[in-house]
Amino acid sequence: MPSEIIRLSGHIIDSLILPKVLDEIMDLDGTFEIQDIRIGKRKADPSSARLRVEADSAQRLDHILKRLARLGASPVHVTDVRLVRAPKEGVFPAAFTSTTNLPTEIRFRGRWRMVRGIEMDCGIVVHPATGAAVCTPMARVRKGAWVVCGADGIKVTPLERTRAPEVFQFMGSAVSSEKPKAQLIQRLAEEMRAFRRARRKILVVAGPAVVHTGSAPYLERLIKAGFVQVLFAGNGLATHDIESALYGTSLGVQLDCGVAVKDGHDHHMRALNTIRALGGIRQAVRRGVLKRGIMHACVARRVPYVLSGSIRDDGPLPDVITDTLRAQDAMRRHLDGVGLALMIASTLHAIATGNLLPATVKTVCVDINPAVVTKLSDRGTFQGIGIVSDTESFLRELTRALHL
Repeated sequence: MPSEIIRLSGHIIDSLILPKVLDEIMDLDGTFEIQDIRIGKRKADPSSARLRVEADSAQRLDHILKRLARLGASPVHVTDVRLVRAPKEGVFPAAFTSTTNLPTEIRFRGRWRMVRGIEMDCGIVVHPATGAAVCTPMARVRKGAWVVCGADGIKVTPLERTRAPEVFQFMGSAVSSEKPKAQLIQRLAEEMRAFRRARRKILVVAGPAVVHTGSAPYLERLIKAGFVQVLFAGNGLATHDIESALYGTSLGVQLDCGVAVKDGHDHHMRALNTIRALGGIRQAVRRGVLKRGIMHACVARRVPYVLSGSIRDDGPLPDVITDTLRAQDAMRRHLDGVGLALMIASTLHAIATGNLLPATVKTVCVDINPAVVTKLSDRGTFQGIGIVSDTESFLRELTRALHL
């Protein structure tokens, strides 16, 4: 039977990496023999294991090795990656290696090289002249580009559980709405202060519910206090934030008293029209028309924002990027240096951002719907906490913990 000897190293016991490897082999109808295992005696000590993996065919073995590579397993006998040219624009070779969002290296011309810009569900393009390996979305691959194929010469570093007490663990650790949140939010505030001191960027992904629930002033405070370096949102958040700034309403409801205003349902369209007439959000701020709100704070504090459109958008605002691929590229340009992503009441934008982030970015997902937090975890967002809460309560408590 075809076989391959693989090795694992690191905190493979307490991070449950070894059991996952064994489960993967058995689930894919392979067999294994543990040839050697060494377990660290102290928290800081790494462990290691050496296994022989067998399958009933070379094709099945190759499939198993591909899956094990995502868990950090690498063959003892290392070879260079196999490169195949892309057959046409926007098309990978049939056997291309699909990436995860974990730190990934490839072996090319006898050297291990880190893959730049890693994110899930992409391919790896290698530039032979420089040896650079770049994570590349399918739609952006060029005809003739050299693309990594198969499982050879690829090394993935799985995330390990921290041995120190920390608010951030693997996603799903704090999903329940019945868990106490005050202490969790207090520790999150401490983490945010630490990120700001270290000049690591904090990314906020927000949905229009931030405005509808009357919690926009809290997000505005975070921006003004320097706790937000990038904002991702859609046409809805920006439009209703501007409607609130111009008319005091959101969806035609007076935010200070919760009463629907006569003919208030068209306020968002009038807000859109005002900004379109001025040429954009920044122009509205410069001309003194837009004097408060989330978008005003972003412009005043020079916080970059990416507004991504959808098929349901009214208007939209001139700042909204309606081409999906262009919007993805714009988001990618702002991810360098992001250490924390705070996703608030935004299912689609949160999942889209999670798809773009490397697994090393710490993530907080806040939503009243537990399914949103679970879905983000299911899509592959590893390191984070999920908080089931209404937006207003969360942001109010967070600004209080930050003394804003």
